[in-house]
Amino acid sequence: MKVTIKEWNAVAAWRWDMPDDDVCGICRNPYDSTCSKCKFPGDECPLLLGECNHSFHMHCIFSWLRQESSQEKCPMCRQPFKSKSQDAPALESQPRGQDTTATPV
Repeated sequence: MKVTIKEWNAVAAWRWDMPDDDVCGICRNPYDSTCSKCKFPGDECPLLLGECNHSFHMHCIFSWLRQESSQEKCPMCRQPFKSKSQDAPALESQPRGQDTTATPV
């Protein structure tokens, strides 16, 4: 018996490789979707994992940290927020009031 494949339609799905949480602690959107500033998930809307093991969409945590009332602390545990990821953009390079819609370096 010989089979000839005439057409093939691939379907794929992806997920961020993140700890137990499945939603951003700030915007409450799933990590597989985007924050409210982005249209498409992926490289334009990366996730940042803090040393406290809480994770957020990059734009969400940058907006949070720019607020005076945040005191630059994690919104979940109130520890000073420091990114655990080595390729994450430096938080110091995002001064308060600066637009963070640009692609991270």
